[in-house]
Amino acid sequence: MQLSNTAAWLLLIFAGLFEVAWVVGLKYTNGFTRLIPSLLTAVAVIVSMTLLGLAARSLPIGTAYAVWTGIGTVGAVLLGILLFDDSANALRLACIALVLIGIIGLKLVSR
Repeated sequence: MQLSNTAAWLLLIFAGLFEVAWVVGLKYTNGFTRLIPSLLTAVAVIVSMTLLGLAARSLPIGTAYAVWTGIGTVGAVLLGILLFDDSANALRLACIALVLIGIIGLKLVSR
Protein backbone atom coordinates (compact mmCIF):
# COMPACT_ATOMS: atom_id res chain seq x y z
CA MET A 1 0.00 0.00 0.00
CA GLN A 2 1.41 3.35 -1.07
CA LEU A 3 1.22 6.16 1.46
CA SER A 4 0.77 9.78 0.54
CA ASN A 5 4.03 11.69 0.32
CA THR A 6 3.15 13.68 3.45
CA ALA A 7 2.25 10.56 5.44
CA ALA A 8 5.46 8.82 4.40
CA TRP A 9 7.58 11.79 5.47
CA LEU A 10 5.76 12.04 8.80
CA LEU A 11 6.37 8.34 9.46
CA LEU A 12 10.01 8.83 8.54
CA ILE A 13 10.39 11.75 10.96
CA PHE A 14 8.84 9.70 13.76
CA ALA A 15 11.07 6.76 12.83
CA GLY A 16 14.07 9.07 13.21
CA LEU A 17 12.86 10.33 16.58
CA PHE A 18 12.46 6.76 17.81
CA GLU A 19 15.96 6.08 16.52
CA VAL A 20 17.21 8.91 18.73
CA ALA A 21 15.33 7.33 21.64
CA TRP A 22 16.94 3.92 21.22
CA VAL A 23 20.42 5.27 20.59
CA VAL A 24 20.27 7.41 23.74
CA GLY A 25 18.55 4.52 25.53
CA LEU A 26 21.65 2.40 24.93
CA LYS A 27 23.52 4.65 27.34
CA TYR A 28 20.95 4.00 30.05
CA THR A 29 20.91 0.21 29.60
CA ASN A 30 24.44 -0.06 30.99
CA GLY A 31 25.30 -2.77 28.49
CA PHE A 32 21.78 -4.23 28.72
CA THR A 33 22.23 -4.98 32.41
CA ARG A 34 19.30 -2.76 33.48
CA LEU A 35 15.90 -4.31 32.69
CA ILE A 36 13.57 -1.33 32.22
CA PRO A 37 15.93 0.81 30.11
CA SER A 38 16.76 -2.31 28.07
CA LEU A 39 13.08 -3.06 27.41
CA LEU A 40 12.31 0.56 26.51
CA THR A 41 15.31 0.63 24.17
CA ALA A 42 14.17 -2.58 22.49
CA VAL A 43 10.66 -1.19 21.99
CA ALA A 44 12.10 2.00 20.49
CA VAL A 45 14.21 -0.08 18.05
CA ILE A 46 11.14 -2.04 16.93
CA VAL A 47 9.00 1.08 16.51
CA SER A 48 11.77 2.93 14.68
CA MET A 49 12.45 0.09 12.23
CA THR A 50 8.74 -0.52 11.63
CA LEU A 51 8.09 3.13 10.84
CA LEU A 52 11.16 3.26 8.59
CA GLY A 53 9.92 0.19 6.74
CA LEU A 54 6.48 1.72 6.25
CA ALA A 55 7.92 5.02 5.03
CA ALA A 56 10.28 3.20 2.65
CA ARG A 57 7.28 1.74 0.83
CA SER A 58 6.61 5.19 -0.61
CA LEU A 59 9.97 6.98 -0.47
CA PRO A 60 13.22 6.16 -2.24
CA ILE A 61 15.14 3.81 0.07
CA GLY A 62 18.37 5.79 -0.15
CA THR A 63 16.60 8.97 0.85
CA ALA A 64 14.60 7.31 3.59
CA TYR A 65 17.65 5.64 5.11
CA ALA A 66 19.84 8.75 4.89
CA VAL A 67 17.19 10.95 6.49
CA TRP A 68 16.49 8.35 9.20
CA THR A 69 20.15 8.04 10.12
CA GLY A 70 20.60 11.81 9.84
CA ILE A 71 17.81 12.49 12.31
CA GLY A 72 19.31 9.86 14.59
CA THR A 73 22.78 11.36 14.29
CA VAL A 74 21.71 14.93 14.97
CA GLY A 75 19.42 13.90 17.83
CA ALA A 76 22.03 11.65 19.44
CA VAL A 77 24.70 14.33 19.29
CA LEU A 78 22.43 17.04 20.67
CA LEU A 79 21.11 14.84 23.48
CA GLY A 80 24.66 13.69 24.19
CA ILE A 81 25.58 17.33 24.71
CA LEU A 82 22.53 18.03 26.88
CA LEU A 83 22.40 14.81 28.91
CA PHE A 84 25.92 13.42 29.01
CA ASP A 85 28.13 16.50 28.84
CA ASP A 86 29.52 15.55 25.42
CA SER A 87 31.67 18.15 23.68
CA ALA A 88 29.87 21.07 22.04
CA ASN A 89 32.81 22.71 20.32
CA ALA A 90 32.22 24.86 17.25
CA LEU A 91 33.63 22.37 14.73
CA ARG A 92 31.42 19.58 16.07
CA LEU A 93 28.33 21.80 15.87
CA ALA A 94 29.28 22.89 12.35
CA CYS A 95 29.46 19.25 11.29
CA ILE A 96 26.01 18.61 12.74
CA ALA A 97 24.75 21.65 10.81
CA LEU A 98 26.08 20.03 7.63
CA VAL A 99 24.14 16.85 8.42
CA LEU A 100 20.99 18.95 8.90
CA ILE A 101 21.59 20.69 5.58
CA GLY A 102 21.90 17.26 3.95
CA ILE A 103 18.62 16.08 5.47
CA ILE A 104 16.82 19.22 4.29
CA GLY A 105 18.42 18.91 0.86
CA LEU A 106 17.27 15.33 0.47
CA LYS A 107 13.74 16.32 1.42
CA LEU A 108 13.74 19.15 -1.09
CA VAL A 109 14.90 16.98 -4.01
CA SER A 110 12.73 13.96 -3.19
CA ARG A 111 9.21 13.35 -4.33
